[in-house]
Amino acid sequence: MAQKKLFRFAQIKNFRNVLEYPQDMQGRWHSFFNNSNRIILELACGRGEYTVGLARLYPQKNYIGVDVKGNRMYIGAKTAIDEHLLNVGFLRTQIEMLDKYFTRGEVDEIWITFPDPQLRASKAKKRLTHPRFLQLYHNILKPGGSIHLKTDSPQLYNFTLTVIRLYGCSLQVNNEDVYAQNDIPPELKITTHYEKMDIARSRRIHYIQFSLPKGGLPPSDEALKQWIDEEAAGRRE
Repeated sequence: MAQKKLFRFAQIKNFRNVLEYPQDMQGRWHSFFNNSNRIILELACGRGEYTVGLARLYPQKNYIGVDVKGNRMYIGAKTAIDEHLLNVGFLRTQIEMLDKYFTRGEVDEIWITFPDPQLRASKAKKRLTHPRFLQLYHNILKPGGSIHLKTDSPQLYNFTLTVIRLYGCSLQVNNEDVYAQNDIPPELKITTHYEKMDIARSRRIHYIQFSLPKGGLPPSDEALKQWIDEEAAGRRE
């Protein structure tokens, strides 16, 4: 296993569609793709299955998978190369550093698919829909740009709905059970390794699409903290 990881880390250094902690990329992603098409990120992309799946569906858009784990990223990057998908890129870095790689308004949309829900109340700030991350996204998203969350975690789903309500975000789509619908959009039919595992054992997939307030997020920290504490207390009962 260790040898496989070392092999993959070595390989992605030579992949044309992978950048690892690049310098001076702000405002230059259209040059990377050699076009002026819209740029969509998938955060915590893991194996890159969703990034590649979206790129197959919408070749007129550019997709960038972001993750810090290069050995997993290798799978998606290699698939994109093998399939000659020129609208796919991967960025190896921490999500907390996004604004070092993208300038204001450079990103059109963000997808967050099956992230670690960080269930412990003490780790709530690590949830990728926590306001501290949303403010980071606000710094790089175009005004009105959508954020998509697809998760099997009811806790993360309810947490995100609460954040949307408390912080004045605009809820565009709220689907508490994707596969119970008759007409499922093609982008929601993409499945990943982690979705198939059904780690949360919820037997349903939740999907939310929302956008951020134009002026950034207002301070609602105390209300959110109280909700997190009450949620944690409820799980202990």
